[in-house]
Amino acid sequence: MRGAAGGEPSEKNPDDSVGNSGTRKGRAGEPSEKNPDDSVGNSGTRKGRAGEPSEKNPDRTSPPTTSEPENDLIRGRHEKLEALRARGIDPFGAGYPVTHWAGELTSRLGEASEVELGSAGPVRVAGRVLALRRHGKACFADLVDYTGRIQLHGRADQLADYASFVALDVGDFVGVAGDVFRTRTGQLTIAVRSFTFLAKSLRPLPEKWHGLRDVETRYRRRYVDLVVNPATREIFARRSRIVRALREFLDARNFLEVETPMMQVIPGGAVARPFVTHHNALDRDLYLRIAPELYLKRLVVGGLDRVYELNRVFRNEGISTQHNPEFTILEFYQAYADYRDLMTLTEELFEHLARALLGPDQWDLTYQGTAVSLKPHWEQRPFFTALSQALDIEVGPDTDVATLVKAAESHDALKTLGALDAAKAGRLHRVDLWKHVFDTLVEPTLWQPTFIVDFPLELSPLAKRKREDPRLVDRFELYVCCREIANAYSELNDPIDQRERFVQQAAERERGDDEAHWFDEDYVRALEYGMPPTAGEGIGIDRLVMLFTDQPSIREVILFPHLRPETDGGDEG
Repeated sequence: MRGAAGGEPSEKNPDDSVGNSGTRKGRAGEPSEKNPDDSVGNSGTRKGRAGEPSEKNPDRTSPPTTSEPENDLIRGRHEKLEALRARGIDPFGAGYPVTHWAGELTSRLGEASEVELGSAGPVRVAGRVLALRRHGKACFADLVDYTGRIQLHGRADQLADYASFVALDVGDFVGVAGDVFRTRTGQLTIAVRSFTFLAKSLRPLPEKWHGLRDVETRYRRRYVDLVVNPATREIFARRSRIVRALREFLDARNFLEVETPMMQVIPGGAVARPFVTHHNALDRDLYLRIAPELYLKRLVVGGLDRVYELNRVFRNEGISTQHNPEFTILEFYQAYADYRDLMTLTEELFEHLARALLGPDQWDLTYQGTAVSLKPHWEQRPFFTALSQALDIEVGPDTDVATLVKAAESHDALKTLGALDAAKAGRLHRVDLWKHVFDTLVEPTLWQPTFIVDFPLELSPLAKRKREDPRLVDRFELYVCCREIANAYSELNDPIDQRERFVQQAAERERGDDEAHWFDEDYVRALEYGMPPTAGEGIGIDRLVMLFTDQPSIREVILFPHLRPETDGGDEG
């Protein structure tokens, strides 16, 4: 829904990564126009890369021929690979009958007595080796699976294939069977009686395995980041818990989860530039959705009074620490409610999240070193009251541009944007000036949870007018830690008013505003069948996760964020 709810590119930093035409030049290895199913090129062949299986012998790989500093290490691992095959061992083997997980064993037996350990019986675990410590005829290793870490201990006099065990490389996958005991230092350990080689790691992990600190490398090679940085895995585990808690909250209130089209004929529901694609069979352009809003409200027309969707949206705009071109949004709609009902529901939702993530009766968290209190009831501040406080004058819907410019000239932060010069020259509408003032002077002050309410009609083409003042709409945006988290309003269900607003937006598009809302005739037709009074809300999931994981950048909470191309010409993988 919503023009700027959580995680989307900003209007301040447009970055058109596919161009205004919406077309994209083909890359090597992509489907061709002549043969859209041919992902290996027109010849049907594919040039091999160093380290990939060859066509003549798909089971063999050759070491890379690059001059990387780690090349000798890689070559040594390929030699071990061939040695395994020479012994008849499949270095990329089959499954393994796991009976226990590392985290489970540590949790259950971490404080167990020697008697309890002795009666625990044999265990079978599998995972990646992340450390090896060789001591003559004994070898310790750390094995990690998705639940945690546990120590392994192999001895030459107890393990038949001890030589192969000590020849393992950090990064290899193994399955081990053995008994649990505690070392003299008190560490829970598995005495390895047998092990099975499961998968060879041909590329070494970063130095000392915990040394991956370069931010760009962490984002581009998230698979390595997840291996070596437990904190990264915890971020995404918490993200999963947040998403699960959101669904639990809405499901308990009889909301129905639905799925609506990702590719749309008309990109509606937000003010944003869409990505363009082409449907070959239909021979027509389609747009990756910028919001699911208009389809969800069609479902309310159809009698689904409480619906929600939690999924991706796409906006062809800027990339920054706060914005990613594709991001996750939760949108929900409730018939017979208004935006004030959703304020209450939003506070209840955050209460539910705080209980699930922080513990019972815990309202406070720390974000980037500063305390945040989620305890209701949050401040409600009208939009024009916020502008008035920022500019030290009375600002309302009818305040002219000259008055706004004069008040804004005393603020250096506004001068640097060039907006004042544009306004003086008549190139900037007062609506745009409202947004500049709010983004520059108001938003950076909204640290504690704050509802900004009663927006002007011009900024809300899909919201219902206020009965008391038709120049305003029934809408709120929720700000926490100086960024927008949620956006909601009482939905416009008057098809005549909606048509008029679409006409106004279409005129803006004609004047060159490529982010103005498109005219959607079918949506107006749906409203003409009748939609009950409804309130809807959009919550940016990525920004929500940033808040609850104390992360300063949206890239830290998206597994594979979009990045600018590497300067050395390499790909992003």
